[in-house]
Amino acid sequence: MGGERSQKETSPLGEQMNRRMMRWPRAAWRSCTLISMLAASAVAWPVSARDGIDPEADRILAAASENLKSMRTLSVDYDADQEILTLDGQKIQYSASGSIALDRAKGFRMKRMGPFARAEVIFDGNTISLHDRITNAYAQLQSPGRSIEDATEELRATTELDAPGADLLASDPYAVLTDGVTEGTLVGSAFVNGVECDHLAFRTDVVDWQIWISKGSKPLPLKYVITTKWMTGAPQYTLRLSNWNSDTIEAAQFKFTPPADANKVEHVHADVTGELSMEAGQ
Repeated sequence: MGGERSQKETSPLGEQMNRRMMRWPRAAWRSCTLISMLAASAVAWPVSARDGIDPEADRILAAASENLKSMRTLSVDYDADQEILTLDGQKIQYSASGSIALDRAKGFRMKRMGPFARAEVIFDGNTISLHDRITNAYAQLQSPGRSIEDATEELRATTELDAPGADLLASDPYAVLTDGVTEGTLVGSAFVNGVECDHLAFRTDVVDWQIWISKGSKPLPLKYVITTKWMTGAPQYTLRLSNWNSDTIEAAQFKFTPPADANKVEHVHADVTGELSMEAGQ
C-alpha cells in the first residue's frame, strides 16, 4: 500500500535512514494502516479468486473473518516486527508495540511505542489527530467522511502510513484478505502464546502471507506474517495480536485535547521504519 518522498520532505533522521535503507515497495502492502486498519471492501470476489484455496483453509479464514465482523467494538494489543534491507544487504528488524481501541460507529484510538516515536492516532468521527509524546508535537487532519474507512484513506493519502495487518480489522476482512490470492493451504496446527491455532498459508503475485487463527467457536487471528517475495532478501512483516476484547469502549477514548504546551505541526509522514515523523510548518 507508494512512491519515494523527496529528501526535503524527510526529517534528518529519515534522511540518514534513507541513505542506508531500501524503502518497502507500497505495492507489497495491500492494507491500509494498523491504526487505520480499516479499509474495507464489500465487493463479491469472483469464484476464480478462491479456486486455488483449499476448502478447509477457506472455511477457517471465513469463520475468523465473520467473528471479527461481528465485533462492533473491540480492543487488542499488538507487537510488530518490520524487516528492512540495507543497501549493503544486511537485514535490520525494527520492533514496536501498542494497542488499538475501535468502535466501528464512532472512531478509533491507536497507540504505538516504536524505536523513534511514542505516537497516538485518534479519530473521533470528524477529525484525525496524531500526537507524538516524545516531541510533544501533534497534527490534525479532517476526514472527508465520518466512517472509519474514510478516515483510513485520508490518513494513508496524507502521511503514507501503511501497516500490514489492517486487513484484519476491515469491515469485510475476508474480501480484503482474499483479494489476489492464487493459493491457500492449511499447513497444520501450531501454538502462539500457548494457544492452539490453525496455521494457514496463502500466496499472491506480490507477497506470500501466513496467518495463525485460534481454534474454537470464536476464532481470532493471533499472528500474521507477510513476505515480500520478489524483493531481495524477502523481508517480512510480522504482527502478533493478544488480549482481544469486545467489551464496550468509552467514547471519551476517541477525543483528543492537545496538551497545553504541545506544538502543532503541519506536515506528517511515515519514515522508513514505519514511524510517524512530524515536521513544523514553514
